[in-house]
Amino acid sequence: MSLRATVVPVVESVRLQWSPAGAVHLGQTLSVLGRGSTDPTVRVVSPECVWVTTRHHDLAVSARFTRAPAGAGSAPLERDIVVDAWGPGAATWIDSAPNWCGAADDWTVFETSAAYHLLPERLQLARRRHPGLRLPATGAVTDRAVISIIEQRVTAIEAIRAYRYLVRLAGEPAPGPAPTGMYVPPTAEQWRSIPSWQWHRAGVDPRRSATVMRTVQRASALERLGTLTDPARVRATLQTLNGIGVWTAAEITQCTHADPDGISVRDYHLADYVCWFFDGAPGSDDRMEELLEPWRGHRQRVVRLIKASGHRKPAFGPRLTPADHRRH
Repeated sequence: MSLRATVVPVVESVRLQWSPAGAVHLGQTLSVLGRGSTDPTVRVVSPECVWVTTRHHDLAVSARFTRAPAGAGSAPLERDIVVDAWGPGAATWIDSAPNWCGAADDWTVFETSAAYHLLPERLQLARRRHPGLRLPATGAVTDRAVISIIEQRVTAIEAIRAYRYLVRLAGEPAPGPAPTGMYVPPTAEQWRSIPSWQWHRAGVDPRRSATVMRTVQRASALERLGTLTDPARVRATLQTLNGIGVWTAAEITQCTHADPDGISVRDYHLADYVCWFFDGAPGSDDRMEELLEPWRGHRQRVVRLIKASGHRKPAFGPRLTPADHRRH
């Protein structure tokens, strides 16, 4: 995929204007990085305006992704993308901004393959309706690892609440004119400085907090993984770390490496969700992998298309009850 980008200075900020090759939907692509509307590190203001915070070499960055004004004959999803960034890490981070909104993700090989034509018509239609859906590649492995570990074995409500609390506790307010309530994720050292009683107050049990602590001890090595181009290799390396299994590794690379194949095996909901789409009945991880096998190499793309199609599984059966670890 070819890139044409120019970087120009803006008062108290850095700006990059990028001309994407093909369609990019900012809201669809970047929203996967957030965890609900209260996530302090991602704010989807509109389909064409998304704020994110991150760190680059431990330096704080806040960035706003928007569209350039419409030109004559320009397709809405193909207009230039403008990224304005603030903070001490902005100038060195800005060159990676296109990868956050899908520059590293190319659907061409999949769409021209024989396997693509095996997709159910509903999924091919979803792709035609959502041509700007891309997979992000932030490269921020440490940040995504912490989020994914906090999400292990708990409900989304618990994880969102815990992550919001801890980021606001140990991070710092987003630099620049970021929306109110946005914070920059903590550095590895700041994560390590959180005392055990604060993890307890956040509702994170000792097993998960210990896994976070072990993981951020390897922050330098994790950030080197962020520079690799093979998501499968990154997933395999991550799984050598104590406390990071197949689910956590996939959750990381889906966001850090535009991983087209990593699927969240052992997820509480995903297997049933996929099996209901294809079989019209609940199913196991084994059945989900069997169903997705024709698209190996692009299985995460298929999962994203199922979600884009508007598919919902029947709303019945037991729910995973949130556990209040603060009472133990």
